[in-house]
Amino acid sequence: MKILGIGNAIVDVICKVDDKFIQQNNLTKSTMKLFFNENEFQNLLRNLKIEKTISGGSVANSIVGISQLGNKVGFIGKISDDGFGSHYEDGLKKENVEYFYSKKKEVLPTGTCLILITPDSERTMCTFLGTAGKINEKDVNSDVVKNSEIIFLEGYLWDEGEPKKAFDKAMSSAKKVAMSLSDLFCVDRHKPHFLNLVKNKLDITFANEQEMNSLIEAKNFEEVINFSKQLNKLVVVTRGEKGAIAINGDEVIESNVHKNLKIVDLTGAGDLFAAGFLHGYINKLSTKECLEKGTEMSSKIIQQIGARL
Repeated sequence: MKILGIGNAIVDVICKVDDKFIQQNNLTKSTMKLFFNENEFQNLLRNLKIEKTISGGSVANSIVGISQLGNKVGFIGKISDDGFGSHYEDGLKKENVEYFYSKKKEVLPTGTCLILITPDSERTMCTFLGTAGKINEKDVNSDVVKNSEIIFLEGYLWDEGEPKKAFDKAMSSAKKVAMSLSDLFCVDRHKPHFLNLVKNKLDITFANEQEMNSLIEAKNFEEVINFSKQLNKLVVVTRGEKGAIAINGDEVIESNVHKNLKIVDLTGAGDLFAAGFLHGYINKLSTKECLEKGTEMSSKIIQQIGARL
């Protein structure tokens, strides 16, 4: 197997809202809020018109993108044997993703992420992890990990307790480990742990500029570049309108964004960028070509609703 993704198995529920809705519900635009109370989450969903329901989760979105580019891929993520769980499994199978998890009835339901799109195309996420957040080391098949060229993990998954054990088990068996830092909220919550992962455990780190600045408490982007150079590992940073950059030792390569795009929804931009880059990487393209493939994929996804092409 080329790439095995391990992440939160989340059903994305996409809704369009106005800015007032964001303010009234005390949400911070463009960030992700975790809900621990299922009733509170359901109350938020109750008054909304659902545009689209998709099998999501950050790494799962990337894995589907890599599959669509013709690569053999798999995914591990925890779901419950319920309506959303069946929907999730079917969604992956349709995309030729091998799903290495046998669902059973869990105490908590399958995880759900409410993606609220405002008129400026920004997305604000409200996530009820459900059983996805209860992934443990028994859910990770070491043989599947060993038979994959790269495993791809997400910062969203990293949490103290059982998920961390699942993470550690996967990394200890892997040939190569790539990870996305996922979200500023994740970086701020787990800063010392993420810094340790980036410095000592990961072969490839994906992040946006904001996340990297926060991770190393950088005053400017030059500090991010200098920090990344010292690692002698591959660090890939997306910078919005400034394009993307890959740093590997003294090698620093940049690529520009595509111009004049009709941006509809920024959901999945980072996920599909990682998909394009990893496709290039496993097919031995140059770093510049990997960046360009990532940019091409993210440019396509932001011109439509949802995180699947």
